[in-house]
Amino acid sequence: MTMEKILKAELNTNLLKALGSSGGGCISQGQTYETDRGRVFVKINHKPQARKMFEGEMASLEAIQKTNIVRVPQPIKVMDLPGGGAMFAMEYLKMKHLNKYASKLGEQIAELHLYNQKLGEKLRTEGSTIGKGAGHSEAQFVDQFGFHTATCCGYIPQVNEWQSDWPSFFIRHRLQAQLDLIEKEYGDREARELWSQLKPKIPEMFCDVEIVPALLHGDLWAGNVAEDDSGPIIFDPACFYGHSEFELAIAGMFGGFSSSFFSAYHSKIPKAPGFEKRNKLYQLFNYMNHWNHFGTGYRGSTLNMMKKLLK
Repeated sequence: MTMEKILKAELNTNLLKALGSSGGGCISQGQTYETDRGRVFVKINHKPQARKMFEGEMASLEAIQKTNIVRVPQPIKVMDLPGGGAMFAMEYLKMKHLNKYASKLGEQIAELHLYNQKLGEKLRTEGSTIGKGAGHSEAQFVDQFGFHTATCCGYIPQVNEWQSDWPSFFIRHRLQAQLDLIEKEYGDREARELWSQLKPKIPEMFCDVEIVPALLHGDLWAGNVAEDDSGPIIFDPACFYGHSEFELAIAGMFGGFSSSFFSAYHSKIPKAPGFEKRNKLYQLFNYMNHWNHFGTGYRGSTLNMMKKLLK
């Protein structure tokens, strides 16, 4: 069966017309189609782990969508490709570069980060009143760090096993996981030595800050945000419940976000004591992830960041 035949069957459409040229990011190819129910955008990836990757993305889009705060493309379906790999169909949105709505996005991302905390506060004020019954809102307060499924930052799958302590979750499932990949691929002695010095120092960076699990987009760089006439849009998420500050590291590293985005964000979530140092720690994760995706061009930045953190 051809890819087109599969799409027609899975999307239940007679009309399937490819529009324009296909575009691709660093990871997957994309193609827009006209169908009986309007336009859809289909991501195509031939890697064997593509299905897992797209399922994580679909679960992420659904989690953001449930909050009703910031707009994401409506996910439709993940499908297997003939001969391996997968496709992911979602709503097509006509997007342009984020510009007019940068501060609006800053507000919405802060609201997204506060969403779970507010659910928790609501639970506390309501107390455990009997008889909420089926009418009770389905949104559940999450009191741990992680996510119900694996998600991929780029094409590297991330373990999101639930943990009650944020520094342990972040060290183990983010930094250590990236370092293990660097070790396996490059056996870099300097990276290993710096990490062994840095690792025990990380928990103290969190001693004076209370962290409520926040739903994070997980990969909020400029390439994953846009707008249309009605407001901001975010896409390509790698969600998990984590520390809200984690989100801001990549947003500040590779440009593309105006200062109005950050000031709108911080008017709702002010910087906590020790923010700058933790921001470097979160940037370290992104440098390692880039080293693992794109090679040793990111080695220098990774090692420099470790040295800065050790000062």
